[in-house]
Amino acid sequence: MADADIIIIGSGHNGLVAGAYLAVAGKRVLVLERNEWHGGGVVSRELTRPGFMHDQHSMSHIFIQGNPLLASDDLGLKSKYGLKYVFPDVPMMSVWEDGTTLPLHRDPAKSAEAISRFSQKDAETFLKMSQQAAQWLPMIQAGLYSPPMPQGAQAAMMDQSVEGREMWRTTQVSTFDLMEELFEHEKVRAHFGRVAGENLVSPDEKATGIGAYVFLGFLEKYGFGVPVGGSGSLTNALIACIEGHGGSVRASASVREVATEGGRATGVVLDDGERLSASDGIIGALHPHILPDMVDALPADVGHRAKRTHITDAACFTVHAALDAPLEFRAKRHDGEPLSAVMYELMPASYEDMRRAFDELRYGNMSPTPLVGVGQLPQHDPTRCPEGKSIFHAWDYVPYTRQDGRSWDEAKGEFAEKMIAQMGKYIANVPDVVLDYHCDSPVDMERTSPSFYRGDLHGIATTTYQSGSHRPTPDLGQYRVPGVDRLYLVGPFQHPGGGVFGAGRATAMVAAEDLGIDFDEVRVS
Repeated sequence: MADADIIIIGSGHNGLVAGAYLAVAGKRVLVLERNEWHGGGVVSRELTRPGFMHDQHSMSHIFIQGNPLLASDDLGLKSKYGLKYVFPDVPMMSVWEDGTTLPLHRDPAKSAEAISRFSQKDAETFLKMSQQAAQWLPMIQAGLYSPPMPQGAQAAMMDQSVEGREMWRTTQVSTFDLMEELFEHEKVRAHFGRVAGENLVSPDEKATGIGAYVFLGFLEKYGFGVPVGGSGSLTNALIACIEGHGGSVRASASVREVATEGGRATGVVLDDGERLSASDGIIGALHPHILPDMVDALPADVGHRAKRTHITDAACFTVHAALDAPLEFRAKRHDGEPLSAVMYELMPASYEDMRRAFDELRYGNMSPTPLVGVGQLPQHDPTRCPEGKSIFHAWDYVPYTRQDGRSWDEAKGEFAEKMIAQMGKYIANVPDVVLDYHCDSPVDMERTSPSFYRGDLHGIATTTYQSGSHRPTPDLGQYRVPGVDRLYLVGPFQHPGGGVFGAGRATAMVAAEDLGIDFDEVRVS
């Protein structure tokens, strides 16, 4: 008898989603994780001091809210396994050093009112943008949680109508192009331009314009979901679902090889030599750059195209701090009250400074202007730290390899101190309130998960030639591996990309089709 029906390589949330669907469908699922903890990029850990729970990577769950996994609670994660979210009124806020702020509310009328303090014309334009985002959202959303349609068919479909052609144009222009067309005030342009940065790309990068509409559509319809207890609460609920349906999840079990026989994936070999067999298939978070090294049976041409996929120039650097008290922003709300948001963007003085910061990353240099983002989630979920204390999660963008020849292990503390000092220009009690901090360089992130190759939290760059059914390559864009039957892929390097999408659902759909399972019937009763 095989050790499992389905073996999942990696316990990132996408692999767990795929495993949970198949476990609910009646398959014996075994998840293998190389770390001592589970969750990949969706994990909460006491990184600084006991009682301070930090989200090491993702801190809010946005795009997964539209996934039937949560929207219909397919697997009972909310109704049966304890997953809870809060949805603050202000998901995102830009904060400038001069004390001005620009919040994005879930209510577009409130956002327009805030924008009107900069430009009444821009406020009116924003309301039209909001309406357009709401109109486009169902079409965009329909393709995010299932296998993508072929690129040619998608382009042909969009070319059939005026609205489709307008949408296609928006997918091809840069965020900067779009902001120049829409808004007149520089701070309003910069506010929406900063959204591109959260996708690890410059606002000047072509084919990023649609991101502003996707971001706004989800923000207004669903909000930014703050998981109660930490980002890892999603991971915990998925593991509980798998185990509740007879599956198991193992830590400290690093896979070095996918075993094949007769052109079919039949099991895995662990680093310690242990062999485990799977009767129905393998689902792996196997980055395209390491896929050929782990699957000897992979056709050479498929492996060649996988290894040439491009990694983004902008890697992330994060700082997680335990605080003696909540942050005190120097800026106040328009009504004088303290700021409250899920995500604060500490904005540079000019939009051009932001653009040039990303330009330097393209050449492997440090950004001359810090682009620090901050989250302080105990504002919305006080379970994450002791009473009266707080935490922050801050991030900036850096190259994976330093031009000065220093290793990130040697230099990361120095860079973290610079980030904290930059925060002090916007936050009155920083650094004084910092009790302790933990920082992760791009090298640390790669160590945390092989999906974060060279510190790219999206696995590979989000470009048009690496999107949809061509993500990561046309060979691998439907989650199956050519030449290796019953081997399936899952991870941020597959459609729809990085972030918390619950995209393992699409992989489960493909595997279910091959196994003769009616996926539409896979539900927790």
